Amino acid sequence: MAVFTLSVNGRSHTVEASPDMPLLWVLRDRLKLTGTKFGCGQGLCGACTVHLGGEPTRSCITPVGDVGVQRITTIEGLDPHGAHPLQKAWIETDVSQCGYCQTGQIMTAAALLAKHPKPTDRDIDQAMGENVCRCGTYLRIREAIHLAAGQRKEVAP
Repeated sequence: MAVFTLSVNGRSHTVEASPDMPLLWVLRDRLKLTGTKFGCGQGLCGACTVHLGGEPTRSCITPVGDVGVQRITTIEGLDPHGAHPLQKAWIETDVSQCGYCQTGQIMTAAALLAKHPKPTDRDIDQAMGENVCRCGTYLRIREAIHLAAGQRKEVAP
């Protein structure tokens, strides 16, 4: 066991954990930030995506010992009241069905918009391509990202 001081959602937290414990479990079990979800445990589906130093990162395969002083942002850190443009767009466009992957989808989309404020469909598809949605709401995800970017694009029903 080791002691880590982590910057999570703008606040400093001291936790005791094994250096190889996945960041996901530190966030969920030690800090009680349960918005970040467990999906596959292998970094393949994207459900566990958080921002590490501003970059979308699979927290299920990122050992807490590798985090260092990098800032961590979870879904709770985007806006605790759900008022982030992506959170609002997700609701307005009815993206969620089961909700399983949505926090990871939103965190990946937020990183995309930070780099490309007015993304094209191709930008969105490329950035979101490794996030799996079991319900297949990919077109609505794209629509929500455009909406959050201020680019209203309707998807045919």
